[in-house]
Amino acid sequence: MSRPMRADARRNYDRLLEQARELFGQDGPDAPMEEIARRAGVGIGTLYRHFPTRQALQEAVYRDQIEILAAEAEELASLPDPGEALARWLHSTLAHAAAKRGLNTALVATLGRESELFATCRDLLNRAAGLLLGKAQAVGAVRKDLEVAELFKVIHALSVATEQSPELADRMVTLVIEGLGSR
Repeated sequence: MSRPMRADARRNYDRLLEQARELFGQDGPDAPMEEIARRAGVGIGTLYRHFPTRQALQEAVYRDQIEILAAEAEELASLPDPGEALARWLHSTLAHAAAKRGLNTALVATLGRESELFATCRDLLNRAAGLLLGKAQAVGAVRKDLEVAELFKVIHALSVATEQSPELADRMVTLVIEGLGSR
C-alpha cells in the first residue's frame, strides 16, 4: 500500500503534469524531458522519480486530461440548460482532441487501442457524455435517437476536419449542435 504524497511532492507532480501537457501540445509527445522538468522548476531526477519513463509521463498526462473532461461534464450537468451544457462540453472535447492528437498516436503505437489506459478513459468519457446527452435529450434539446458512440464519431470527424483550420472548430461544433436538435 502506497502512502499519500507529501504536499511538496504533490505540487511537483502537478507542475510536471501541467508542463508536460503544455509541451506535448506544443512540441508533440517527444518534447524534451529536461525542458519539462526545467519549466516545472524541478530537477530531472524529480521528474524521473515521479515518471520513470517518457511513456509513464505520457500516460499520466493523457489520463489527467480525460479526468478533467469527465469532471467538467459533471460540473456542466448542473447547468439549467442541458443543451448548452452539452454544447460547452463538446467544444471542450474538440479542443482536447486537437491538443492531444500526437500524444494519442504515440500511446496507441506503444499500448494499443485496447489497453487498460484507453479502456478506462473510454469508460470515463462514455459516462460523461452519456450524462450530458441524456439530460439534453430529456428536455428535447437534442434528438432522442442520438447515441454516445455517434456523438464521439462526430467529434472525431470535426477534429480531423478542423486540423488544418483550428479557427473553424467552434463554428463547426455550433453547426453540428444546431443540426442535432430534436426532431
